[in-house]
Amino acid sequence: QVQLVESGGGLVQAEGSLRLSCTASKTVNIINGMGWYRQAPGKKREMVATLTRDGDETYHWRVQGRFTISGDVASGTVDLQMDKMKPEDTAVYYCNAGGGWGSAWGQGTQVSVSS
Repeated sequence: QVQLVESGGGLVQAEGSLRLSCTASKTVNIINGMGWYRQAPGKKREMVATLTRDGDETYHWRVQGRFTISGDVASGTVDLQMDKMKPEDTAVYYCNAGGGWGSAWGQGTQVSVSS
């Protein structure tokens, strides 16, 4: 079973930057895509950004132009560079990996943006 370990969360002021990292413990199972999701208090979990093995990126419109996803899906690593952050970016951020075997989630890392 693939396990994901996240790092890099924390507290930042508005307009500041944070970088999240995620590493898969195993790549025996083929990972076809990885991504970042977030869940704010009282809200549903939403996709933030995804990355495929072929390098295709997708972003939620709320973070387009401010966040950048990068990594090597085949090796099980993905990062999320977050710039020009806003208070509404405050949430628990989760790493996700998926493939033909199903999907796995990280434990989540808190990101807080103060105004």
